[in-house]
Amino acid sequence: MEAYCLKCRTKREMQNPEQVTMKNGKPATKGTCPVCSTQMYRIGKS
Repeated sequence: MEAYCLKCRTKREMQNPEQVTMKNGKPATKGTCPVCSTQMYRIGKS
């Protein structure tokens, strides 16, 4: 799954994607950037 890394400022393929539910009940996908190891989020069902 591809997501935008705020630290690298580019779209990258997310490592270890995991389906999560945010506090407001919306679905999201959480993972890490393969280059800088920053947490990445992609909001919405995927």
